[in-house]
Amino acid sequence: MTNEELKIQLTALFPTATWEEGTEWPTFQITPAEWSTVANELRTNDALKFDYLFCETCVDWKTHLTMVYHLSSTNFRHNIVVKAKLDRTKPEIATVAGIWRTAEFFEREVYEMYGVNFLGHPDLRLLILPDGWEGKNPMRKDFEDPINMIKL
Repeated sequence: MTNEELKIQLTALFPTATWEEGTEWPTFQITPAEWSTVANELRTNDALKFDYLFCETCVDWKTHLTMVYHLSSTNFRHNIVVKAKLDRTKPEIATVAGIWRTAEFFEREVYEMYGVNFLGHPDLRLLILPDGWEGKNPMRKDFEDPINMIKL
């Protein structure tokens, strides 16, 4: 399936999604409330079979956070990117650890670095940082490190 055919099929499934132009892979944005339904459909739809979540990260835009999910179908060899804009003051979105097992660790990393709460995550705790770093979110642009004087 070409990227254009994939985009047509995904638009039919998710009519409220907004599409980005000029990207290597079809890239669309949804609301956090839609994410559980969209993720489940992407994984279980026989024509799509996005069975591999190979990257999950967050971007801090100072005004909001954006979750970014890169998905691949190992069966059909096509890729997509899904984005969801989060409220900066209370960033939360449903976990997809039950859909793609790789999300379990990706989400823990995003939780500690950006402070995103993944609703329903089976083990949401620090992954890399030592105890005492809970809630500090060092990858956020408003993070200040008085010892190393890092300010963005």
